[in-house]
Amino acid sequence: MPHTTPPRPSAPEAPVAHATAPSSPSSPDDLGLVDGLAQLSFAVQAALGEVAAAHGLSIAQLRLFGVLRDREPGMQELARLLGLDKSSVSGLVDRAERRGLVRRSPSPHDRRAVRVALTEQGHQLAREATAEAGRHVHALAAHLTDAQRAQLSLLASAMVAGPLPTA
Repeated sequence: MPHTTPPRPSAPEAPVAHATAPSSPSSPDDLGLVDGLAQLSFAVQAALGEVAAAHGLSIAQLRLFGVLRDREPGMQELARLLGLDKSSVSGLVDRAERRGLVRRSPSPHDRRAVRVALTEQGHQLAREATAEAGRHVHALAAHLTDAQRAQLSLLASAMVAGPLPTA
């Protein structure tokens, strides 16, 4: 099944409607928090789409390989990590298994459960795709200074981690 690469937008997309009170841009170049993050998300998704398509994968399959790079989860955990229902994950794993990229094995703790792991071919594909995705995402930030990239990394990590637990 041929995959096409989605075109990269050459100009910013139309602003996203604000779900809450709009953030106040601090300068004419500032899109505000919501629009800025939405535009960044679009750019990152386009970059990941290019990487996935280059390997005959969907973005969901690329995410699957990202999760399986360093762990062998069960199907239920895999569904939770990917934010998908179990039947969608079963389909992703079935397709990857047919290509020889993943294997299922019985869970050592629960005979009814299976674990999913990358095969050597799957690990190779994951390494290549990870490197390509890294190059694409770094290209998005190439015009930033080293200090700005470091700050963006810390801020993105903090947002993904969520709020700090209260005592």
